[in-house]
Amino acid sequence: MSTSESTATAPEEQQPQSQWRPIGEAVGAGDVPVEVIESLCLNCHEQGETRMLLTVIPYFREVIVCSFRCEHCGHTNNEIQSAGEIQPLGAIYTVKCTDRDDLNRQLVKSESCTISIPEYQLTIPAGRGQFTTIEGVLADTIRDLEHDQPLRKIQHPELHEKIQDLVAKLRVIVPNVEAAPGGADDEPTASTSAEATAPMPNFTLKLDDPSGNSFVETRGGLQDPKWSKREYGRDKAQDEALGLKHDEEQDKSTSHYPEEILSFPGVCSLCGSELETLMKKVNIPHFKDIILMSTNCHDCGYRDNEVKSGGAISAKGRKITLKVEDTDDLSRDILKSETAGLTIPEIDLELNPGTLGGRFTTLEGLLQQVYEELDEKVFARGDASERGVTDEMATFLGNLKKAMAVEMPFTVVLDDPLANSYIQNTWAPDPDPNLVEEDYERDHLQNEELGLNDINTENYGHVEVPEGGENASSATAAAAPDAKQEVKPIVQA
Repeated sequence: MSTSESTATAPEEQQPQSQWRPIGEAVGAGDVPVEVIESLCLNCHEQGETRMLLTVIPYFREVIVCSFRCEHCGHTNNEIQSAGEIQPLGAIYTVKCTDRDDLNRQLVKSESCTISIPEYQLTIPAGRGQFTTIEGVLADTIRDLEHDQPLRKIQHPELHEKIQDLVAKLRVIVPNVEAAPGGADDEPTASTSAEATAPMPNFTLKLDDPSGNSFVETRGGLQDPKWSKREYGRDKAQDEALGLKHDEEQDKSTSHYPEEILSFPGVCSLCGSELETLMKKVNIPHFKDIILMSTNCHDCGYRDNEVKSGGAISAKGRKITLKVEDTDDLSRDILKSETAGLTIPEIDLELNPGTLGGRFTTLEGLLQQVYEELDEKVFARGDASERGVTDEMATFLGNLKKAMAVEMPFTVVLDDPLANSYIQNTWAPDPDPNLVEEDYERDHLQNEELGLNDINTENYGHVEVPEGGENASSATAAAAPDAKQEVKPIVQA
């Protein structure tokens, strides 16, 4: 881009003390310094005009808003550039759009940001920076996809049909988008008034920016229940793409033990053959470390999987309550330890601690395991069972199947006295409106069942011997037979 002159629209004597002003104050203000630069138009190769505004976005940082317009051909282009440094960590912003008001959220997309909509398997690769709204991103995507559709219809008919289906789904969300110039297809694309007022399907918008310089507007501050942010460390490829030197020393100092799969020999409990049990330490985000154990006998085919807690015993128990309202809740990760009990009051399902052992799966997978265990292994069918018991079991399994299909809302209660169980919070790190976690003090009976009452955690490796030696110690013990040693239950440090 060639530059021949640069002028400021505001007089020099009226320059504010700071050139970085919030974007809300900058809009409509007459004293905002706007840099005007003559630039080459890449459309007609005449001289156009680029305007640059230095501004600050609330809850974000300084940016440069650039706007180009050519008076000769009418070509326009808008772009946003980050005026700050690359952040130490990358960031992923997630917004759950449930109504059309969410489409008006402002969005900052840097040159390194990738936008994705998982529900439609749509990924918008990194490109030029933009300062727009969610609706603007979807509208630009529709126009870009429709631009070469006539050519795709001839050269790649299958690809044309897939893109046409995707465009039709996006037009339900953003119905009032004009077709791209030169991209009109045989299929009707104009939306009707009925489409404009039709309910908008829910979808999730994700911004993944390794530079950390992208942003999505929040409603009501950082406590917005539809908005979440997660930061992560960049890998070597991401640092190189940003032109940064990757810290090799940090990679060398990082312990690789959590990624290592350990194995130890054992004996199959069915056929007695020798086998190996694999063990791996896994970290569950926003929870703790767990140990996955897998056993597979190559002689008889016996297989078993189990989950063990990888941390200390918690000081309190935990009760987790999840309200299941749609099929998305069935895909939540769930960790049920061997000490946890599971209850679904709506269908009278209650699993005592120890049932199914430790399991790390999804809620749908756990309910499927419960159904298979009851349907295949419970002795309540055939000639040996009473008719009433059989009918009752059939009714129960039918209700369980309805719950697995979410034909009715139900509640899952996971009660673990050791607090080693977990249900995924899809809103993390923000509170989940359908998930409630309650910590409680264990009673004496629970500590007794867990073997915590008789554990001595202090000075258990040291025995004091009186000056008289063993005889004096024996005499002291005989003289005070009722003396009791203070015992404390083990707690998490």
